[in-house]
Amino acid sequence: MMDKAELEARLSAYVGTTTGPPVAAPDAVNEAMIRHWCEALGDRLPVYTDADTARQSVHGGIVAPPTMLQAWILRGFSMASPSDEDKDAQVEVGRLLAAAGYPSVVATNCEQEYLRYLRPGDRIFAETVFEAISGQKATALGTGYFIDTRTTFRDERGESVGWMTFRILRFKPNQVPQAASPAPSTSQKPRRLRPPLGHDNRWWWEGIEAGEIRIQRCKRCATLRHPPRPMCGTCQSIEWDWIVSQGAGSVYSHVVMHHPPVPGYDLPLCVALIELDEGTRLVANVIGCPPSQVRIGMRVQARIEPADDELRLPFFYPAAT
Repeated sequence: MMDKAELEARLSAYVGTTTGPPVAAPDAVNEAMIRHWCEALGDRLPVYTDADTARQSVHGGIVAPPTMLQAWILRGFSMASPSDEDKDAQVEVGRLLAAAGYPSVVATNCEQEYLRYLRPGDRIFAETVFEAISGQKATALGTGYFIDTRTTFRDERGESVGWMTFRILRFKPNQVPQAASPAPSTSQKPRRLRPPLGHDNRWWWEGIEAGEIRIQRCKRCATLRHPPRPMCGTCQSIEWDWIVSQGAGSVYSHVVMHHPPVPGYDLPLCVALIELDEGTRLVANVIGCPPSQVRIGMRVQARIEPADDELRLPFFYPAAT
């Protein structure tokens, strides 16, 4: 294994270089993707999806949500297996650090700036540069290296339309002393991932522990919203309370996970977007029937049940007909 000085010399050679040739968006900016994005995020601003309203606005026509900037150049499944013709220096750096004993990765920060609205028909190109690679740093996760990249997005005329900086940490996980973390019994079933708890969502998980599916409600305009967030997207009020859902709804969309195997999750697993009768949607598992029998529009009913010895979750079962 190479020593620290050699590793850092090789890493520093990447700084200021591009990660590869410019990436062309596979599709022009289009209304279908804009509509799907807005549906998924619950963004109802009419200039994104309503042609008549958009025509009468300052934009003079439909525009894309600025936060879609990166979405236009994402490569999908091909990112997991780059071909020989599709060289990416970020993959090279990752392999270099993994070989040097830094196998883990976590994204730590992202900033974006939007220079103009994108419109249907725009063709987007992106070029990424290694902006900085730190020296070895000790963090709470472990010792590793921060890698900063900057991506510039341009249109077909070569004019900049926005940029994004992205930081990841490639690290060697800290070793937990054996006495502090005894080896689990081989007979103990792995547990599901734990939800991160914070000021804005703890009340929702407390509701689950109390046997309730709570839906956040704006105190000013009574708009219901999920997932929980501090401000109403309709009237911008920060005053809110909640109602308790009856747990009845229908399958709005779903996928069945077959791979990869994840400890604590039994595959195949149906992951569904459930539209509650109250009007909001949440992601949950549909159980109580083979995943192959789940259909869009199928009526379901929630039951809050243990996922393991500590965690309770809302699971949805086919509704009795």
